[in-house]
Amino acid sequence: MSKDESIPVAPSLVDDIHITEERVVSKRVFFLSIQVVLNAIIIGFVAKALVALINLITNISFYGQFSFAEHGPAANQLGIWVIAVPVIGGLLVGIIARTGSAAIRGHGIPEAMEQVLTNESRIKPIITILKPLSAAISIGTGGPFGAEGPIIATGGAFGSFAGQIMHITPSERKIMLTAGATAGMAAIFGTPIAAVLLAIELLLFEFSPRSIIPVALACATGAAMHYLLFDTVPVFAMPVIPSPTYQDMLWYLLLGAVIGVIAAVVSKSVYFIEDLFEKLPIHWMWWPAIGAVAVGVTGYFAPYTLGVGYTNITDLLSGSLPLQLVLGLCFLKFISWSVSLGSGTSGGTLAPLLTIGGATGLALGMLVLRIFPESSINLPTCALIGMAAMFAGAARALLTSIVFAFECTMQPHGLLPLLGACTASYFVSFFMMKSSIMTEKIQRRGVHTPDKYEPDVLQNLSVEMVMEKQEKGRLTDFQTIYVYPESRLGLAIDIMGRYNINSLPVVNKENKQEVLGMLDAQMILNAYRQNRRDNDAYQRAISIKRRGFKLILQGRQILKSKGKN
Repeated sequence: MSKDESIPVAPSLVDDIHITEERVVSKRVFFLSIQVVLNAIIIGFVAKALVALINLITNISFYGQFSFAEHGPAANQLGIWVIAVPVIGGLLVGIIARTGSAAIRGHGIPEAMEQVLTNESRIKPIITILKPLSAAISIGTGGPFGAEGPIIATGGAFGSFAGQIMHITPSERKIMLTAGATAGMAAIFGTPIAAVLLAIELLLFEFSPRSIIPVALACATGAAMHYLLFDTVPVFAMPVIPSPTYQDMLWYLLLGAVIGVIAAVVSKSVYFIEDLFEKLPIHWMWWPAIGAVAVGVTGYFAPYTLGVGYTNITDLLSGSLPLQLVLGLCFLKFISWSVSLGSGTSGGTLAPLLTIGGATGLALGMLVLRIFPESSINLPTCALIGMAAMFAGAARALLTSIVFAFECTMQPHGLLPLLGACTASYFVSFFMMKSSIMTEKIQRRGVHTPDKYEPDVLQNLSVEMVMEKQEKGRLTDFQTIYVYPESRLGLAIDIMGRYNINSLPVVNKENKQEVLGMLDAQMILNAYRQNRRDNDAYQRAISIKRRGFKLILQGRQILKSKGKN
């Protein structure tokens, strides 16, 4: 809106204040985009530092070496003493949480969601330091987590901190928090499009140009930092998979539905274990160390369950792992991860979900080929859709899971199976869970999380559609606070709230002394309620119409069958 189209508000004849309807894209979006790109560059280096710190702690803990080289804990020679390493790490995480901030507990995304929904996207700056440090200790001492959750939480905290320094609006600070979090994900995995979709499905709770432009630029920058600091090849390399046949697609759909059931069980198990820890008669500071006992014991019998385990995902996608190892990653990794996460330690959920899901998909594929040897399903494809469907069902991030699996492997023939299996898993999870693994924790605290995106009714209705019109324009000497007929109701609400008034005159734009009508809060409320009621009636009408079509079709089929008889 140009300057001459502004809505003037003059509380006095001396002091004129101008309130304008906010543009979808303005110069503020431009400056915000510059800031989030700079933040994403910094977050890329933070991601690299976090991975290096995890490698360092891993080498010190399991091999007694001061080295930043990537060396997983599975090859350690500690014997029975390997049980003590995760326990020491859990104890350190508990001390950091107790003395620093309890907000470092958990896997990152739910905590970021809660700050977006309840605290105007304000995260304590100390989280920017304590979250990666605690996560590096937890993972480096054998915790079965991924680095993506901590870097998402760290990136979100850094974006929020930058937004608090800039003194911007809560809406803009939400964009900066989201841009920082998703830039961290893109920096770890090199998946910019999946990171944007993650922002839409789990953090932004909106889809608008003013939010998508900065977030997309931040994700692109994060991915560029991944290519600069890590590698340019797909994170999870796998053999080329064939294009599926229609028979294969039926199996993949069924496999996705089964994994949807398993995803619901996995999610509920984590919070069941968390509830058990809540009943312990000791302070929560000690819980991570207690949960780490399960990590150590499992790691003693199955060393491949220790640590991040990105190599496990790559091995699963090859489709050539022996059944014993596949089942170990299904069950033992799940036990280790669920108990540790339920204890409230610091770590991510994405990598464990991908590992458990990939192993489950591969195991189910092996079972199908064993019972139906004539089936032509592809085992690497089963592992791929297994890991994505597990994420889709547990986190309810449908589009994110599909695109993430594609960007991590760059297998175009996997897109159709991914779409079918992930949708089936997503569909099943809604019948089995009221919330997801990402939202259960904050919903227990009474925080409602949106599950659908609707246009803002108040931005779609104009003042003229709602106001009480005057039969003939009434002339006044001067209007102090007013709106125009073409103004949006959202602007009218903003003015009423800012100046604590219940009604506004509606004036002629050409002659501001001519009052065309009046608008009050009750009119706006009635318009909002009527709009929602009309929308519900429209949806019911569609449903009734569809049922009518079904009855007609059924009637025709009955008549045809009678005619044949």
